[in-house]
Amino acid sequence: MNIEIICIGTLKEAYFREAEKEYLKRLAPYCKVCVTELRETRLPKDAGSTEEENVRRSEGNALLSTALITKGGGTAKRKESSGAYVFALDMRGRQQSSEKFAENIQKLAIGGKSTFIFLIGGSLGLSEAVREGADAVLSFSELTFPHQLMRVILLEQLYRAQKILRGEPYHK
Repeated sequence: MNIEIICIGTLKEAYFREAEKEYLKRLAPYCKVCVTELRETRLPKDAGSTEEENVRRSEGNALLSTALITKGGGTAKRKESSGAYVFALDMRGRQQSSEKFAENIQKLAIGGKSTFIFLIGGSLGLSEAVREGADAVLSFSELTFPHQLMRVILLEQLYRAQKILRGEPYHK
């Protein structure tokens, strides 16, 4: 199984980098994980809603092109040749338990998917094009998390899913 995490921005705080390093180490026996960090689009000082939407659109286009998603006919569509399943992480997405998340990953893998791409937007969230281009839109909580912390939470949930699928113990 291959997991690609494509995210806007870098992990600036050492404690986030250490947590990411730890979960990448824990995931190594189960799957290959690649993290791609894309440049944040700078928001002008005293920006309004139009400038914020422009930032979301710019960052969204970077996420889509990196994830091999092309915009055609007014909507975003994943290139079928990639064979990947694309998840967008967004607070307006569908929530599920850790067990259900693991079960869904397993069903997709059994169905022939071997690469899973997770898209994490910047501080302003995802553009509509990213949500439309993804195969699924997930939310890990009704709470709002900083995008840097969301990356660590995603890695932890991916690790938890691997443990669940193998029937291995993991704290609850």
